[in-house]
Amino acid sequence: MLGPYATFIVGSYAVAALVVLALIVWVMADHRRQQATLRDLEASGVTRRSGREAA
Repeated sequence: MLGPYATFIVGSYAVAALVVLALIVWVMADHRRQQATLRDLEASGVTRRSGREAA
């Protein structure tokens, strides 16, 4: 069906899928790290500018 290039085509799609999956996992892990850092900063008294009321 895919001809003589089937191995290359399937391999290319597999590599692309693995790269996308790795990026998704990396972004999720980074989000967790950023949330933990933000919690630590807020616990130490640092506040967000966006959390302040308008003057």
